[in-house]
Formats: sequence, structure tokens, C-alpha cells
Amino acid sequence: MIRAFHRWPGLVALAFLTILALSGAALSVFPATERIAAPQAQSELTVAALADRIQAVYPGVEQIRRSPSGRITAYWFDQGAPGAAVIDPATGEGVASADPNQALRWLTNLHRSLFLGDGGRIAMAAGAAAMLALSLSGAALVARRAGGWRHWFAPLRGPLAGRLHVEIARIAVIGLVLSSTTALWMTASTFDLLPDGGAMPAFPSEVSGETGAALKQMRTLQQTPVTELRELSFPYSGDATDVFTLKTDRGTGYLDQGDGALLAWADLAGWERVSETIYMLHTGQGEATLGLVLGLMALGVPAMGATGVLIWLAGRRGRIRGNQPAGRAETILLVGSEGGSTWGFAATLHAALTEAGQSVHVGPMSAFEPHRYAEAQRIIVLAATYGDGAAPASAKGFLDRLNDSDPAPDIPLAVLGFGDRSFPAYCAFARTVTATAQAKGWRELLPPDIIDRQSPQDFARWGRALGEMLGIDFELSHRPVPPKTEMLALVSRRDYGAEVQAPTAILRFALPRVSLWQRLRGAGFARFQAGDMIGVLPEGSAVPRLYSSASGRRDGFIEIVVRKHPGGLCSGQLVALEPGDTVTAFLRHNPAFRPGRGRTPLILIGAGTGIGPLAGLIRGNARRRRVHLFFGMRHPASDFLYGEEFPAWKEMGRLTRLVTAVSRGARPHYVQDALRAEAAQVAELIRDGARVMVCGGREMASGVADALVEILAPTGLTPAVLKAEGRYVEDVY
Repeated sequence: MIRAFHRWPGLVALAFLTILALSGAALSVFPATERIAAPQAQSELTVAALADRIQAVYPGVEQIRRSPSGRITAYWFDQGAPGAAVIDPATGEGVASADPNQALRWLTNLHRSLFLGDGGRIAMAAGAAAMLALSLSGAALVARRAGGWRHWFAPLRGPLAGRLHVEIARIAVIGLVLSSTTALWMTASTFDLLPDGGAMPAFPSEVSGETGAALKQMRTLQQTPVTELRELSFPYSGDATDVFTLKTDRGTGYLDQGDGALLAWADLAGWERVSETIYMLHTGQGEATLGLVLGLMALGVPAMGATGVLIWLAGRRGRIRGNQPAGRAETILLVGSEGGSTWGFAATLHAALTEAGQSVHVGPMSAFEPHRYAEAQRIIVLAATYGDGAAPASAKGFLDRLNDSDPAPDIPLAVLGFGDRSFPAYCAFARTVTATAQAKGWRELLPPDIIDRQSPQDFARWGRALGEMLGIDFELSHRPVPPKTEMLALVSRRDYGAEVQAPTAILRFALPRVSLWQRLRGAGFARFQAGDMIGVLPEGSAVPRLYSSASGRRDGFIEIVVRKHPGGLCSGQLVALEPGDTVTAFLRHNPAFRPGRGRTPLILIGAGTGIGPLAGLIRGNARRRRVHLFFGMRHPASDFLYGEEFPAWKEMGRLTRLVTAVSRGARPHYVQDALRAEAAQVAELIRDGARVMVCGGREMASGVADALVEILAPTGLTPAVLKAEGRYVEDVY
């Protein structure tokens, strides 16, 4: 509901809101430029002294004004001709023209009314109301995606357009709420929908009848600093009954022109102060820095509009037709997906159930709201796993909402996990969901089950069990959507491992050409980092093999490290490649394996081909973050991968320390043994905040974890604690 409320006003009013935001951003610059350009009065200068200086230069002065920026303008008549100038308060002389800025006037009319008078003002007010609605609904969606208000600035995952949309919204939403709210207030005030609140003092019925009092001797003007002045109007020449009118930040008063006496005074009313504060917050007049900040936030509107359109288009491509509202559906399908493949299974299940006569609603797990499921007879959760057991992108906040629901929903539940048995955290998030639901006493519709490597056969088997439970005869025939592939041409290769009967190669491919549209969307090989996965489709097989990238986009090439496995179809084909040969490949992001932000040290641990992504991280360490590498190999003469680059990287400051372990020497030494030999330094680095990254075989990773348990025991830390803190990540196979 919130998503639809956010989406449609944004799409419908996008052009209108863009004009509103861009004109507002442009207008925010003028208060700052006016403040910089205008001569400023010293804090001790009084209105009496200023007026005396100006009158000495312009004897016919009729009015002196001071704007919120501090600019002072005088207006006068000289032999019947009007004049005006920006005044230097130090001398009372004019220093610049006071003619209105035509660009400012044009932008103001555009921003306020689109040059359409009152009708335009009403239209712009409607735009401000739409912006307020978008800001509030967007804030709710950001909180949902982040996993709650407490995680407002949590790291984001997912497609680039979605991440940019949320990142901008996180910062800009406060300014947009403030700008749109104040705009609505000012429109209401313009149309007299709010109390005026302003009160002028009663004009004095009795005056001295004298004229010619010296300005510098008027007590009220002597006691009023120029920094509080708004306007000083002089009495009409030759009219002894007229008076001086003084307006300040405190109120308005009348002064006798004969003796300077204060004849009447009215303090600024509370409602006036509120209105002036609203005006200042909206325009930046008087607070130029605030105005510039709000202007920058307003620039987020066209950026969020563009990314919002991309999100909408992507959503339409993956839209599930015939999806029923949550409140009227018999079956609720909740999807937890990171890369999007689980949504494909949900679409297949939705189609089969709908064809069987069921009313079905599909939505993200992050939108879990049991009170909305008024007609639901069952809830089915399809949950992938992110990284080391965390919730995937579309399931953020699900467990928190489940834990907060008391009691558990009175609707039977089935949990289906999706994962890959080759990864250590196989279906870990789905298992966590199951355990949490069982602890809450949630009734089971079916026993929990798992789908390995997107197996259509596993999915069909589970579907038959669901059909039997529901008394429905249907078959789930799922065809995974194949990834979009590119042809990668081999540029160079370096060979290792022949001496130890483990042929290994560092293969470097040329970057494929990337279109502008791919760059904008981050699709294909437009953006990738060391540690992302390169999927290779071997000849004669439709099942891709994944290899960790040893390079990033900025390196200008794609690099992987491959060891030939006995009987390995893909590895055998890759190791046999010659420069100029091509392979069919695609990119899969691996955001779980990242060095993280900040300057804290990195402890990189790898063995064999696991050195690939670690070498890529070192190569990309342009900020010279401290990096300690522990590298295990069989023999330095045969498989010291990247041995030629390490000295140069150390000299460049990209690698701090290299510790090697050789397993085929006189004294076999493994990478976990190297860690134990450096236990004191490793413990100190981790205690000081270092991040640990492990890449390589499962057996090696298990040995590293055991070694770190021993090393960290005196500190009270464990690998499990570091994983929970996001400081221990693995890429194991």
C-alpha cells in the first residue's frame, strides 16, 4: 500500500516536481550571493548613525531598508526624480544599483506560480503537497528496506538504481519535508487561510508639530543597532503632522520628527514571528547556509525521479500478472531474494496456484504484515540467503516483525529455502526463519524444505507435496531465466603448478564493450569489484561454474585464477585457452565479500587459487590501507601466484606485509600454521578493529577458523563474534 502510494504520485508529478525542485535550488543561491556581495554593518553601528550618514549623502532620502541578508538599500527623491542604491553603511554612499534582479524575479515567478497567477499558486501548492506525501511515504519505505528506523544508514545492497534512490532519499528527505511543509504554510498565508497576526500601532493623534530634529540625537534610533533594523521611513517633507516609522526585529513604532520622542510602539506578535520563521526556513533569507543546504537537497528530486523511473521499469519487467491484493488472497507468498532468481520461482508458483483456482498474493518478506491477511488460509515463505546467513535484500526486517508479533499469526506456514550446498551458510536464513517461527509457536503447513542450486526437479518435488496438502493436482514446471552473457576474449595467461601436478593459470580477459544504458544501470560488466563472481558456461553444459574475480572494473581487465581439476569440464577448457580464444561468461555480484569502508587494517588469508580475489583487493588498494596477507602454497618454485607483483605492491604501499606458508617442503607448513606463528600480531590487529577476509577451499577455511579461535581466546573474541560484527567474511568453495 505504501509503495503504491509512493510510486504513482511520483510518476505522475515527476516533471512538475522537477521544475519545483530545480527552481527552488536555483533560488537558494541568491541569499548567499547577496550576503557575500552586500557591505555589512558593524555590530556597534546604530540606526541613528546610519541614517545620519545616508541623509548627508542623499538629503532627499525617504526610506532605508535592511534585508535579512544584511544588505542596506536607500530610496530618495532628487529634484523630483526617484533614486535608489545599495548602501555602504561605513560611509552612507551608494555602491551598487538597487534595481531588482531580473533572473531572481523570473525564477521566483516560475517557482511560485508558473507565471499563471493564483491558479499557478494553487498548482504549485499541490506540487508541494505531493512532495510531502512522497517524502513521508519514501521515508517509511527506506526504513522498511533498511530493517527499521534504527538502521536508517545501514549499508545497502541490490541494483545500482535502487541503492542510489535510497542513498539520496536518506539525506534529502529531511530537507524535502521541511521545504514542502513551509511551502504549504506560505500558500495558505497568501490566500488568507491563516490568521494575519500582524498589528501596527495606532497612529498618534498628537505630535509636537515641530520638524528638523537631528537623527543622531533621537534616543530610540540611538538605542537600535542596525543589525535589528528592517525599515526606517522618513516623514513626508513639509508635513509637520507626519512621523518617522521604525520597523525592527522587535516591533514597529512611530517617532516624532520634532523631538524624536517615541509616540507609539507595538511588539512583533507571536504569530508574526512564526510566519517569519517559516519564510526564513523556506527561502533561506537570513540563513544563507541553511538555504544552500536545502537547495542541495532539492537537487535530489530529479535524481530520485530518474532512479525511481528505472526502478519502476525494472519492476514492470518482473511484474507478476494477476497478483491479488494481500487482503483478499487465500495464499500469501513472501519472497526473500538477493539477486532476483527466487522471484522467478515465486512467479511459477503463483501461476500454478492461480490456474488451480486459488487467489494468490506475492510480496517481499520485508512487507510482512499479518493483520493485512484477512482472507489468508496459508503463508508460504520462499527465502534465499545472503552471505553468511543474513537476510537477503527483500527480507530486511522480517525477523524483527515476526519477533514483535505476539502471538504468531493463526495461519499455517511453509518455509522453502533456496541456496547452494557448496557454500557454508547453505539456506541458513531459511533455517533461521523456521526456527524463529517454531519458537513462536507458528503452525506448520508443510515441513521446511530446501532447493539446491535452483533445481527445477527439487522445486517440482516440493510442489507435489504442497499439492497433496491442498488437495490440488498441479505440477510446478520452472524454467530458470538464463543470465545474459558476454563473450570474453583471452588477452594473456601465466602458468603455474606443473611441477606439483596441479596445472594453474592466471587468465586475463579483455573487458567487453559496455553500452551507456548498461553503465547507467550497472548491468553486465559495467561495474564489478575484486571478489565478485565470474560465471563461465563451459561448452557442452548449461550449468555455469563460478570463479572469484581477481580484478575490478577500474583495472581495465577481467582476471580469474583457475586450477585444473581431474575430470573438470570447465576448468579443463579454461586452462587450455590460448590468447585470442573466447569464453561465454556473465557477472554475478558478491557483496558479501567486500573489504568494507574505512581505514581499519585488513587481514587477508588465502591458499591456492583463493589468492585471486585477495590479489585483486591489494591491487585496488589505492588508499594504502594497511593489508596483511597470509598466503598458502604448495611450493614457491611452482605455484607462488602473483609472486612477481607482490614486491611492487609493497613498494607502492598497497601491501603492508606478506607471510607465506609452504605445504610441500621439508616441513609442511599451512596457512593456519602461519597464523599461529604470528598470533600476537594477529590478535592485536583484530583487537584494534581489523577486518578478516578468507578465500579458498572449505578445509583451509575450517582450519583458519580453528586457528583464530585459539589466537583470539585471550581477547574474548571468536570468529563467530567477528562474523556477527561484519568483520569476518569468507569466500569458500
